[in-house]
Amino acid sequence: MDAGPPTAAGAGRTGPFAGRELALRVVSGLVLAVLVVAALVAGGWAFALVWLAAGILGAAEWITISRTEPRLPLVAVIAAALVGAVLCLRTGQPAWAAPAVLAAGAVALLALVRDGRERLRALGALGGGAVVALVPPALRDAPGIGIAGPAWMFAVVWTTDVAAYFTGRTLGGPKLMPSVSPKKTWSGALGGLLAATLAGTAVVAYGRAGAADLAGIPLIAAGLASAAASALSQAGDLAESGLKRVHGVKDSGRIIPGHGGVMDRLDGFFAVALLAGLYLILRPAA
Repeated sequence: MDAGPPTAAGAGRTGPFAGRELALRVVSGLVLAVLVVAALVAGGWAFALVWLAAGILGAAEWITISRTEPRLPLVAVIAAALVGAVLCLRTGQPAWAAPAVLAAGAVALLALVRDGRERLRALGALGGGAVVALVPPALRDAPGIGIAGPAWMFAVVWTTDVAAYFTGRTLGGPKLMPSVSPKKTWSGALGGLLAATLAGTAVVAYGRAGAADLAGIPLIAAGLASAAASALSQAGDLAESGLKRVHGVKDSGRIIPGHGGVMDRLDGFFAVALLAGLYLILRPAA
């Protein structure tokens, strides 16, 4: 794959990390990271609104690329249900209120769509949007967890993505799943797994002083959980790639330069958010 030393006309444009695509990915990734981390530190409504927007946009992208109709009414219902659920959680409504709003949204979606497969896609958009919109703020607000919970999620998912990208580009080697994602390699997957395990364990070790739920977690358990989350993140990435291939699209959208759509950035995060949401449901009441 090496094209040899750069010529005068092509100097600086060869090598595994060269090109406009990487520059766009780095700049837009840094901007997004700064915004999300700032919202995480601020907490409250700022953090909740970031993830509400992400949930609505991701759901809208899925409705669009899966060609589920009627598109605009479906997106409107999903947006209304997610806004209602977030309002219930942020304003201290009874525990059943947010699930009831989401259930009402699901009923409305079923009334709008007749085809069975399209009903599943619409419900999937609502469910996926709910996970993205509700879990990170709920983790941030949970007593005994606080800022350390979402910080752990970000550390694992972002480190997985970055380390897998650069390790795979550097080392190359056998493809991970070429029929689904031709560029991903086993070296990248293992590099991302190792780096994310270290990053997630480091966040837990640092956060144990201020998060009661983390204080009793042995570092070996933190490492295993981080490794499992990294594997889930990569599985989510591959699953989204497979869905895009089925529906004949390269990117879920064009809203993020160098990355594509919101789904393209949150495919792995969605899988880890499912794990975190399961933890929130099963953890003993604080």
